[in-house]
Amino acid sequence: MKFTSRVWKFADNINTDLILPNVAFYLTPEEQLEYVFRANRPGWVELVQPGDILIGGKNFGMGSSRPAARNLKNLGLACLVADSINGLFYRNCVNFAFPAMDCSGVEDLFEEGDTAEIDFDSGSIRNVSTGKTTSGRKIPPQLLAIVDAGGIFSLLEKEGAIAPKS
Repeated sequence: MKFTSRVWKFADNINTDLILPNVAFYLTPEEQLEYVFRANRPGWVELVQPGDILIGGKNFGMGSSRPAARNLKNLGLACLVADSINGLFYRNCVNFAFPAMDCSGVEDLFEEGDTAEIDFDSGSIRNVSTGKTTSGRKIPPQLLAIVDAGGIFSLLEKEGAIAPKS
């Protein structure tokens, strides 16, 4: 699993309320997208292109267990790499097949708009714009299998553990 694209940077302590605010909580997943980061980056969702990469600071995704990772995936973002990712949010990333990687210092490796190359198989991260590289913590194989399957619901459907969606 390898992605190369433009980088969007977000600071430390980005919480799930910024990704999926209360006002959008009961809307359809498609309708929720216009509210992603509206409080701290108004208009950002109109700028995102499919395949773009999110670079975050420390404790990205802190807060509640709301399915905010689904919104990032539904926006078309390729993946998230952050200095550290809140554990509950990380698990939601896996469950919704949104690749995410912890990498201490990644925030300092990029400026917004740089091009990143992220290789989840090796854990390597490269700033194509500057040539600088680093390594992150690879996704454990059991969790990577869930991401590769399209998320936890897709995996459970394939294994016959739950009925397929109609």
